[in-house]
Amino acid sequence: MTDPATAPRRVLALDALRGVAVAGIVPMNVIAFAMPPAAYINPRAFGGTAAVETLLWGLSFLIIEDKFRALFAMMFGAGVLILLDRGGASRLRPHYARMAALGAIAIAHAVLLAGNDVLRSYAVCGLLLPLAMRWRVRTLLLVAAALMAGQLVASLVLAADWLRMWWDHAAGLPVDPAMLADVERRFGADAQVIAANIAQGQETFADRLVRRTGDWLIQLRAVAAALPSSLAAMMVGMALWKAGLLAGEWPAQRSLRLARNCAAIALPPLAAMAVWSWASGFDAVVTALNALMLSAPFDLMLGVGYAALAMALLGDARRWAAVGRMALTNYLATSLIFAALFAQWGLGLFGEVGRGQALALGLIPIAGMLAWSPWWLARFRQGPMEWLWRAVAGAISR
Repeated sequence: MTDPATAPRRVLALDALRGVAVAGIVPMNVIAFAMPPAAYINPRAFGGTAAVETLLWGLSFLIIEDKFRALFAMMFGAGVLILLDRGGASRLRPHYARMAALGAIAIAHAVLLAGNDVLRSYAVCGLLLPLAMRWRVRTLLLVAAALMAGQLVASLVLAADWLRMWWDHAAGLPVDPAMLADVERRFGADAQVIAANIAQGQETFADRLVRRTGDWLIQLRAVAAALPSSLAAMMVGMALWKAGLLAGEWPAQRSLRLARNCAAIALPPLAAMAVWSWASGFDAVVTALNALMLSAPFDLMLGVGYAALAMALLGDARRWAAVGRMALTNYLATSLIFAALFAQWGLGLFGEVGRGQALALGLIPIAGMLAWSPWWLARFRQGPMEWLWRAVAGAISR
């Protein structure tokens, strides 16, 4: 998300791609707002595993879940590089001011509306990106690959006991029931946990503020867990800008070839993981392993494919470009709409809808951002939250 008021040259397709990214994270964010946390990765936890629900989960896992989040992070990395490149000798002070301002907005967003806010990790990663601004494309891609590999290895090491337990359980060997119950509580359909989640979804706005301001350690852990993959995606975005793809310099045929190659690499293993989760009866260990660990490199790969595809096809998509120019506003407005739909102080639909109904409700903010973004930018230079971000950053940097 660059500041549209300060960008010296706009690439329409890049703005449109940013718009597609912010819209693409809506289908998973609506699940986070509408259902208990485990349902985000496991349909058995809530919403059911009938044919339609399983198909919707499978499509989300295959082409949406974390792919557009990676794409969103890639756009952030490219945007930071654009502003750093044009900033001259004094570029670091305003950059760090922008990250501080973004961090403040992100914390407010997480406390007031969305516990799954991604901007907190973006603000932290943004502090490191100036170190990589002079790296070559190959170096950026190698470091991104190392980050993804390191996160995958570390995750598998931490999950080793659960994996051994699953293997023994699948082989019919005795396992520790306490460990089995623990993983079921975290990623499965433990009845008490789901009931507690439903009850928490009925809390008042004041209760939420008290709870969210008191669970800062949980928030810190969530941010830390997202840092390697977010930073890797941002570096890929920087590399794709330097390589000319995101700058609109590639011919359509080359972009489409990259999109096909990324899909050919990423989709078969993702499909295999989806089948494994389904065949296991959405076992908590298997489903969490696939969604949170094994799929991450392929999510990023498919995100690159989406970027290449969009750059080839969205050269004159002005409505999507308007959405992208207001990416911060649209991201935050989506949370506001979902809070109005699902929170107790809104319509109170949390825990009341199935997966299909939730995804249908997710069309509301997408339609809204496509409608209001061009209207707003026809009258103002930038979105309201972009203006606030710039104003707070300016005040910090003075």
